[in-house]
Amino acid sequence: MTTLVRRFATAAVLGAALAGCGTGSGGGESQGSLATSPPTSPPTPPAVSASVSGRPAPAPSPPRTARPEQTAPPTLAAGPGGLTPVFERAPDTRTKTVALTFDADMTADQGARAARGEHFDNPALIASLRSLKVPATVFMTGRWAEEYPDQARSIGRDPLFEIANHSYSHHAFKSPCYGLPTVSAQQMRADVERAFAAFRKAGARNVVPYFRFPGGCYDDEALRALAPAKVTAVQWDVVSGDAFANDGNAVAEQVLAQVRPGSLVVMHCTRSAAPVTEQAIRRIVPELRERGYRFVKVSDLMKR
Repeated sequence: MTTLVRRFATAAVLGAALAGCGTGSGGGESQGSLATSPPTSPPTPPAVSASVSGRPAPAPSPPRTARPEQTAPPTLAAGPGGLTPVFERAPDTRTKTVALTFDADMTADQGARAARGEHFDNPALIASLRSLKVPATVFMTGRWAEEYPDQARSIGRDPLFEIANHSYSHHAFKSPCYGLPTVSAQQMRADVERAFAAFRKAGARNVVPYFRFPGGCYDDEALRALAPAKVTAVQWDVVSGDAFANDGNAVAEQVLAQVRPGSLVVMHCTRSAAPVTEQAIRRIVPELRERGYRFVKVSDLMKR
């Protein structure tokens, strides 16, 4: 995500917060012979069992049908020495699939700014994805889920989307990382698990065991520290450039120029610092569909 962050190096605190971040046939019954003789006497009504009180016994409950088992989302095998694996794009370069991902960024210390009216959410973007029927993966910070629990629950219960982990704090897991505060190696796993706890508290269900490093910054120490969390780290191969952009068409053109079969695009779900993302999506989606692309979530892209 170096390209995106350098482009906006002058945007100090909020720039750091968004660096690198940054969704039958029916069958008929068989019939017997129709040449049956009419009965010579009224049919005997079926016997009705009675309870001790003399009232009819309640009808037996219908048999319970087992719920279909949910398939666990795919993950990658651990890397050398048990390091957390990293996924950047689908290895299948022939099938025209693409995953749009959106980082819902909010750092641990931005609550006061939200209280003053700054918007770190983007309901219009989510509404457009639904209207366009675009599956997507939202990489959400735990602090974002705490600030917008109703939206986190709505996104996390919509089968069109899945929620992945973007840390709780949105602090860096490697230093330096574009001015972001740093999480110590001893606290990295706890930070990730705190975010998952925030998703559960909000009532989100479609949560996948994927993690995106804030700023895209990581090293072997970070991969080793997260190994016990059993997550797959997810990066990207297409940078949208939507952070701090004011021209949705320029963002769309940048994405459209880079997408290849199996691509994974990083964008944002943060109104205050990525205000034209929704506008860009309304151009990106129809143009890629016209080229024959199909949109999938990261969990689907990882199967290929």
